[in-house]
Amino acid sequence: MSTEARLELGPSSLTDALYESVRKRIVNGEIPQGEKLTEVRLATEYNVARPTAKAALERLTALGLLRRTAHKTAVVPVLDQAEIRDLFFSRMTIEKAAVSALAVTGEVPADAARAQVAIEYAARDRLFENQVEADIAFHTALVAAVGSRRLSRMHELIIGEVHLTMGQYQAHRKAAPTTVAEEHAAILKAIEDGNPDAAADHLAYHLEQAQGRLLTTLQQASDEVVPQ
Repeated sequence: MSTEARLELGPSSLTDALYESVRKRIVNGEIPQGEKLTEVRLATEYNVARPTAKAALERLTALGLLRRTAHKTAVVPVLDQAEIRDLFFSRMTIEKAAVSALAVTGEVPADAARAQVAIEYAARDRLFENQVEADIAFHTALVAAVGSRRLSRMHELIIGEVHLTMGQYQAHRKAAPTTVAEEHAAILKAIEDGNPDAAADHLAYHLEQAQGRLLTTLQQASDEVVPQ
């Protein structure tokens, strides 16, 4: 990228703004899987100091949106089928525990309810990027509402990779626009009804469907690159 085409950052904290800009470029596929990101590259593209670029790279790496190679170069990861299954196994374990705990109180978290409204609007307007962002916010809100710092910390370790797969593989597009919203609504209804088993079951079904769409998309992408 030429110096004339340097990217602009917003008025918030410079490191936060840089992180947010690069995060969106990664999850939307603008920076594709396997591509390297260096301090020099970010410092040049955004006209920031290298320590600022380094801090953003470290934050992205901590969330799983980047991985360090043996030479400590940050690279956008390529998740294979085994890694995706492991990712969803971990996610299922954490999120089932969260919705079951929430259903004991019967109180739907306000942040999850707001995210659900955002998902419904995004589905109605067919705004894929908004739907993905709201989906991540929904699941994060469910776990956060439990009030367990350790559970939230475990969820934070995987949610970056979840967001990465949703954005880059765009598996949401394999379902009808209202499917995710309806599955989320069923989870919230079970929580509101005070039914932990139903909440866990609806959550499990929702994640199983998401994993299936993702693996199908990944397989199709793999088939397309196999020489005939």
